Amino acid sequence: MLTTSLTFFLQMNFLTLLSASISLLLAILIASLHLLQPTLDFLPWKNLQKSPLPLEADLIIRNGVIFTSDESLPFAHSMAVANGRVLRIGNNSFVQEVAGYGTQVLDLEGKVVLPGFIDSHVHFISGGLQMMQVGLRGVNKKEEVIRRIKEAVESTKPGSWILGGGWNNDQWGGDLPAAYWIDDITPNNPVWLSRMDGHMGWANSVTLRLAGITNSTESPRGGTIVRSADGEPTGLLVDSAMTLVVSRIPELSIDDRREALQKASNLALTKGVTTVVDMGRYFPGVSADLPWEDFTDVYQWTNAMSKMKVRVCLFFPMETWPQLADLVNKMGRALSQWVYFGGVKAFFDGSLGSNSALFYEPYQDEPDNYGLQLADLDALLNMTLESDLSGLQIAIHAIGDKANDLILDLHSSVASKNGMRDRRFRIEHAQHLAPGSPTRFGKEGVAASVQPDHLLDDADSVAKKLGNERAVKESYLFKSLLESNALVALGSDWPVADINPLSGINSAVKRKPPNWKDAWIPSECISLEEAIKGYTISAARASFIDDDLGSLSIGKLADFVILSTDSWKDFAETASASLEATYVSGVKAYP
Repeated sequence: MLTTSLTFFLQMNFLTLLSASISLLLAILIASLHLLQPTLDFLPWKNLQKSPLPLEADLIIRNGVIFTSDESLPFAHSMAVANGRVLRIGNNSFVQEVAGYGTQVLDLEGKVVLPGFIDSHVHFISGGLQMMQVGLRGVNKKEEVIRRIKEAVESTKPGSWILGGGWNNDQWGGDLPAAYWIDDITPNNPVWLSRMDGHMGWANSVTLRLAGITNSTESPRGGTIVRSADGEPTGLLVDSAMTLVVSRIPELSIDDRREALQKASNLALTKGVTTVVDMGRYFPGVSADLPWEDFTDVYQWTNAMSKMKVRVCLFFPMETWPQLADLVNKMGRALSQWVYFGGVKAFFDGSLGSNSALFYEPYQDEPDNYGLQLADLDALLNMTLESDLSGLQIAIHAIGDKANDLILDLHSSVASKNGMRDRRFRIEHAQHLAPGSPTRFGKEGVAASVQPDHLLDDADSVAKKLGNERAVKESYLFKSLLESNALVALGSDWPVADINPLSGINSAVKRKPPNWKDAWIPSECISLEEAIKGYTISAARASFIDDDLGSLSIGKLADFVILSTDSWKDFAETASASLEATYVSGVKAYP
């Protein structure tokens, strides 16, 4: 017994001495590697990022289900972050090798982790401003709309504008609002309230007088002054007609717009959004200067003050393409890792809700109306050719089936005249597609930037506008686009719809509007993984920011979200989960 104990004692001391010796050797080796780091070009990870990564992690998350959006390693258990970028990703033991004395370790306890969401289409500062104005999104009673406007009047000085938006007449039965609804409560204040889609606005009579709109005012090209049966303006203006009022609204202060960015960023982080593709405060009838003013006054200033919270990829009005081309030539494709330059955007038609999306066949509820073409096709082609030739990315708004086909034709002309290249031409919305059109997206390399939550708003009304057969054949064809190998990026169009990728993922996977028992057009449901990629790697590729973002890959920026669920199987079945935390550059940004 004594001999056995002595032997055990000697073995343990030997092992302890051996362990200590190995630890000392490892410490010396690590210290040597730190000294040699500038010359370690032979290390395999050295070519996977723009600058050398350190050998010790700032943060390690472990024991999770990490969906990477990287096809080379779809799932991992652990990830290490250093200097805001992914240092290692894989199993727990592999990642643990880069732990050091100062490494923070977060045990995920089986929770699901996804790359930070990229919302592929927002109007970021517009959304933030609406948070500071009269909010009408989701209001389903005329009386409540009027009450909110009256409440705003009571806290506003006479003569000051009352601004807001988000209303949707389909939610209170379909009746379009009119000036007379609110004239008696707004006798001393001009009022302008945009419809949820941004393609129609509602003015009171004070505003109509200020804008000089009478029964003799003609509708401008690409717009409509809605009139009553006796020819009087009702207070509603569609698309380019909105400029008659918008041009009269005093410019918002720089401080208000900077505050709007902060409000928008804070909201985005609560939804797991770490990057947005911002189409700017640019709508039909609105000055093309506004996005540039926001870039100078808001984004450049906020970036210089190190106050950016969410990454932005900025698009500018196509008519200003020389200005953007000059900026890119001087500064490159990014101002910083927070502000990227995307490309230029144009509008070609209106929206379904405003009966101004351009279709081959007329609206069922307006037999003489085929929608609005907002731009001359030849002029748009020439401007697109010039923008494309300068190397800029192109994004064009098209919702109706005819509008989408005409823009696909335009892309073909651009590719033919300017030559083939990786241009990632985008069609924003691609909402209603004629038979054969989804195949063209994939074949011609055109990216579809779509908004799943829009189908929740449209499902109840689209059959009334288009007829059931057209609605089912043409609407929100996500699966058809993917099966045609099209690049499909998902977004919200906030503030048109809520900025909420988890809701968008559920809508894309389940396609079940509120109070519906079954899916709307179930053949167009996509898988959970396809939907997540639509908000991550596909969204990044659709904006040329996939070198830095979109997947949890070595060398990329460490933006990620932690979900409440600890079961990938349940998540895949329900497409439903809540957000637990948002990290930007490996630092907790929410809560």
